[in-house]
Amino acid sequence: MSEMIATRVAFGKALAEIGKDENIVVLNADLSKSTRTDFFQDLYPERHFNMGIAEGNMMAVAAGLASCGKTVFASTFAIFAAGRAYDSVRNSIGYPHLNVKIAATHAGITLGEDGASHQMIEDIALMRAIPGMTVISPSDAISATSLVKLAAEMHGPVYLRLGRLNVPIIHSSDTKFEIGKGVQIKEGKDLTIIANGYMVDPALKAAQALEQEGISARVIDIHTIKPIDTEIVIKAAKETGAILTCEEHNVFGGLGSAVSEVVVRNSPVPMEIYGIEDTFGESGKPEDLIVKYGLTSENIVEKAKLLFNRKG
Repeated sequence: MSEMIATRVAFGKALAEIGKDENIVVLNADLSKSTRTDFFQDLYPERHFNMGIAEGNMMAVAAGLASCGKTVFASTFAIFAAGRAYDSVRNSIGYPHLNVKIAATHAGITLGEDGASHQMIEDIALMRAIPGMTVISPSDAISATSLVKLAAEMHGPVYLRLGRLNVPIIHSSDTKFEIGKGVQIKEGKDLTIIANGYMVDPALKAAQALEQEGISARVIDIHTIKPIDTEIVIKAAKETGAILTCEEHNVFGGLGSAVSEVVVRNSPVPMEIYGIEDTFGESGKPEDLIVKYGLTSENIVEKAKLLFNRKG
């Protein structure tokens, strides 16, 4: 069985690794052990600041530090980073296009027992609507590690969507990542499954199951929702003739919406957007919620077969 590592843990370790750069400053909203910025804190306590349960203020302080030339990582749960602090993110970070990396952990329903009040399923929609904001959702520890480092190297605001749940390793250690460029992880000619974050693993398993039924499904990890890789999407549309998107996010405003914007403008084909169907989550074990909200490989197989039939 593949090693299981949460993307929030990979983020924390990557942050500690790049922390030798004295220009990097980390802010946390009283959740350092949960967001795993504690790895950085242990090594560089003089550049790690606990801002308390005051997320809007944390984003404003991050903006101030960035305006003085610092590379700032501001970290808390996604519900607070994208929700409670939205005004500060938009006006203090997005509008002046400052060099702040918002590391939002515990996104989606796989947060589990904390329930609907903490299960952020609208954050991609909110963040990608901010002009100039880069939005990234890694699928495993390898992609998270690379993308955190790349985010630190680029200038400008970045929203990093990270999960609480341990997830399998999908990518190989030699996979090359680039912000704004998707990664094809399986070839296919009959349809394309595009996924990100938690949903990449079930998408890959679904594609393998579809092969047994004679349907060849391409699988693409679109880790960067904004700017989206238009080239890989258009190529998939033209070569496979149908696209299914899968995400642990509301079906409105997320990955599916971003992909559909590319498809409708460039190469219209039959398409389905699969995710959380415009409903809030609820308290429960992550594995039970995944089944209840249909985020399984079996559900993806059924959606893909319906799409394949639509394609004709």
